[in-house]
Amino acid sequence: VPVLQTNNGPGLTGLMTIAAHLVKQAKKDQLLGSTAEEKAVVQQWLEYRVTRLGLDGGCSKEDTRIILKDLNVHLEDKVYLAGNIFTLADILMYYGLHPVMVDLTVQEKEKYLNVSRWFNHIQHYPGVRQDMSNVIFIKNRLYTNAH
Repeated sequence: VPVLQTNNGPGLTGLMTIAAHLVKQAKKDQLLGSTAEEKAVVQQWLEYRVTRLGLDGGCSKEDTRIILKDLNVHLEDKVYLAGNIFTLADILMYYGLHPVMVDLTVQEKEKYLNVSRWFNHIQHYPGVRQDMSNVIFIKNRLYTNAH
């Protein structure tokens, strides 16, 4: 379980607690949502991230398939997890899914097209990917049909 030792007072425990604290410290409250509904949706995805993906992103092949399927359906008509705004939920879900996405074949990435679109967008969002590897989604054509 992650722990953040602060300068004043007791340490903070838990991924969501620490992340929300850091967002407030950075004065980036919009990452937690602007309206009551957005805040609730962000909280829901943060809980989903911790309960379904765990802290290290390690889960069974079957669980991974279910998560990708659920996310693919959810992201069908959305740019971000909370709708049309970039939030902490997108950042933490990106970090949780990175090891999964790295291991997917091109065909699997195409099967979960909405997740792939979202993931590729998030990994290129300024400041998100940092030192994590760039996941490739484009198939390069070796031969053309031109004669």
